[in-house]
Amino acid sequence: MAATSLLSLLFLISTLLLASSSLSVAPNPTTFTIPLSPIFTKHQPSDAIKTLNSLASSSLTRAHHLKHPKSKPPLTKTKVFSHSYGGYSISLSFGTPPQTISFLLDTGSSPVWFPCTSQYFCTDCHIDPSKIPLFIPKLSSSSKFIGCQNPNCARISSSNSLSGCQGCNCSQACPYFFEYGIGSTNGLLLSETLGFSEKRFTNFLVGCSIFSTTQPPAGTAGFGRTLESLPSQLGLSKFSYCLISQRFNDTSESSDLVLYRGSSSDAKTPGLSYTPFRKNPSFFPEFYYVDLLKVIVGSKSVNIPYKYLVPENNANGNGGTIVDSGTTFTTMEKPIFGAVATAFEAEMGNFTRASADVEASTGTNLCFNITGLKFEKIKFPELTFEFKGGAKMELPVVNYFVPVDVGNSSLVCLTIMTGSTVDSVGPAIVLGNTQQQNFYVEFDLKNDRFGFRKQTCNKK
Repeated sequence: MAATSLLSLLFLISTLLLASSSLSVAPNPTTFTIPLSPIFTKHQPSDAIKTLNSLASSSLTRAHHLKHPKSKPPLTKTKVFSHSYGGYSISLSFGTPPQTISFLLDTGSSPVWFPCTSQYFCTDCHIDPSKIPLFIPKLSSSSKFIGCQNPNCARISSSNSLSGCQGCNCSQACPYFFEYGIGSTNGLLLSETLGFSEKRFTNFLVGCSIFSTTQPPAGTAGFGRTLESLPSQLGLSKFSYCLISQRFNDTSESSDLVLYRGSSSDAKTPGLSYTPFRKNPSFFPEFYYVDLLKVIVGSKSVNIPYKYLVPENNANGNGGTIVDSGTTFTTMEKPIFGAVATAFEAEMGNFTRASADVEASTGTNLCFNITGLKFEKIKFPELTFEFKGGAKMELPVVNYFVPVDVGNSSLVCLTIMTGSTVDSVGPAIVLGNTQQQNFYVEFDLKNDRFGFRKQTCNKK
């Protein structure tokens, strides 16, 4: 769709839609707990190879997007679900009266948006558009479209040539264009009320999306570090989640996302290991950077050039590690992955590596043949990520090896990747959600630190 015709469509829809208090900080801590779960599409993948290949490809494409953004762009709980497309979702209630919508939990982006109006259309979304839950502004008395003169419109105007009101006659509503590596979404900015059982937040800035490509059947809740993110708009002091084991199918199982708002002490959560967040390079303001200092395979530390572990002190910010719940498999720059793969090959010397053609069919970069053996009975080399401050993330085997059958052979493939789409710019390592499974993780925004501890996230 051409830019001019897209904008014209947005303006026409905004006209039809329009025709038919800022947040205060609580003096005491408050918490909100939100279920974290998969978007249930009633679709179960039947081909494990195609599923693995798709997830591997999407992880690489997502990493490429994170490295090449188009622009510089207390307590409650909610449930978190895992999905066949490799992501995790939460449900949030917007509007008056409330309309409940599912959102992808994404720490690698900041905007919040939902599929919106009966005009919503999604191409390459692998679901009947009529089955995608929609937010209907005309059914909410608190819906207000953001005009071009509103400062919130200017906030996104640098994100893309189709965002904001530059070079167009935006007399009524502010258009946006958000890109996610895999697909994009377009729509109009909306001011709405976001409600929890404990509190309602008015004047929340959210995208009313009208047209999307290759997006999950849900919106996206950006938990990044810039002003339009959900944590920033709610004034959160920290948030935490625990991702259930990913079986790459849709399930009714869930865990919890916990949001902390208001005053927060400097005390550390018992049992958590912490590493500080790094100051962001200017070109990547929304990412959560941490200092990953060592990758240990078996008992040996992998030799990784220092320049890849620390972001360059310039506008490009090449190098470093970010934590991203929106990427399925961890991605690494080729020199890092090459060293990690060599270490695994040395430790897995009793197993034959799969051929290049077989590995290519899975979409991954390193597989071993285990035909005749049971995955649970094999003693795999341990994998540990060591961060600044001494925090060590000792990964369970299922967080980095996945069993898969190819023809008559049984393989295990490493769910850490590299590829030609991942370039030597931006973050060198993207820590994906597969590697975060069955860890309680905490993003302590007030104290600028990332904490984690191993625990079973699946509820009994």
